[in-house]
Amino acid sequence: MSQPAPPVIETERLLLRRLHAGDAEFILELVNDPDWLRYIGDKGVKTLDDAGNYIRTGPMAMYERVGFGLLMVESKEGGTAIGICGLLKRDTLDDADIGFAFLPAFRAQGYARESAAATLAHARDVLKLPRVVAIVSPDNDSSAALLEKVGFRFERTLQLSGRDEVRYFAIDF
Repeated sequence: MSQPAPPVIETERLLLRRLHAGDAEFILELVNDPDWLRYIGDKGVKTLDDAGNYIRTGPMAMYERVGFGLLMVESKEGGTAIGICGLLKRDTLDDADIGFAFLPAFRAQGYARESAAATLAHARDVLKLPRVVAIVSPDNDSSAALLEKVGFRFERTLQLSGRDEVRYFAIDF
């Protein structure tokens, strides 16, 4: 059995680590959550094999390509997987963007804010990124509010290929 991935980021209550194939069950549940499907979209992940492939071709491939990606968020108390948060580098955006999603049982407890703030500090202090952006569905007011709480500002609406219009936020360091 492989060793657990060491944390990339640590906060008071959370550990953020790289995703691996063993996280397929969690990812399968997360990406099929009704709010994920509504705000992020259907990724076609319907089986454990699909989830493993999603992890390999998404986050793990991004770690190799750019050195960062979405991270598993676990509670320090009990080591429970509660969500994902991290940076993505999309071909359609000039800058890295932050992404986050949490299982329903772990929302509205400050975990998303805590992990997003820590991810931004990591982007600034470790990765030395000058700017991070975020895209949010027009009706996802809770994510937009969280972004503003951690320092993002709304810049404009944007049409990305293959997607509906999104709200575009940015933070400069």
